[in-house]
Amino acid sequence: MPADHRSRVVYLVRHGEVENPDHLVYADLPGFGLSSVGRRQAEDLARHLADRPVCSIVTSPLQRAVETARPLATRLRLEPVVEPDLTEWLLARRWAGVRWEALPERFPGELEAYLEHPAELPFAPESLARLADRVVTAIDRHIEGTAGPVVFVSHQDPVQAARLRLTGRPLEHLHDDKPAHGTVIRLESGSEGGWVETERWDPDQGATFPPTAR
Repeated sequence: MPADHRSRVVYLVRHGEVENPDHLVYADLPGFGLSSVGRRQAEDLARHLADRPVCSIVTSPLQRAVETARPLATRLRLEPVVEPDLTEWLLARRWAGVRWEALPERFPGELEAYLEHPAELPFAPESLARLADRVVTAIDRHIEGTAGPVVFVSHQDPVQAARLRLTGRPLEHLHDDKPAHGTVIRLESGSEGGWVETERWDPDQGATFPPTAR
């Protein structure tokens, strides 16, 4: 993390719901934009963050993330920065284009392994630890020298991996309390370093605050 330990705020955002009627693993395949629900979620999160002193919006290059970032960028008159290192976990490329329901037959044991011990997947082209390193390194790079909060729009597993790594929790907890579509997670670093989750906001549930942040 940066040597400068001034208090910082970042918002980790999972993109909105995707138009995916065939229930495919879309990974980083092109052509998967937001559904009507996802567009509503993007507008809702834009309203939620519109009065925050956001100085930058950084987004994954994938269509669903860019479309999620756009309403907030329009409200704040900011140009989103596209960051390739916020893209989807490369594990998903192995399954790309396959229906979720067909994974057990096409890749026996792999979905079960992902669900049961995601930090130990020898078949994955990118480990969970490398994913966490990739996203956290990108976050570090984009907050360096900034004067205010930065919003990062990414995908469920990358957001969750970064959330766990930054708050010092084991990556084995990947599937605990994962962010839903359109979720915003606020993290704040203290004067002595380290990050604390201070707010979680979901489009359909509003804001929740950890006990330590009340």
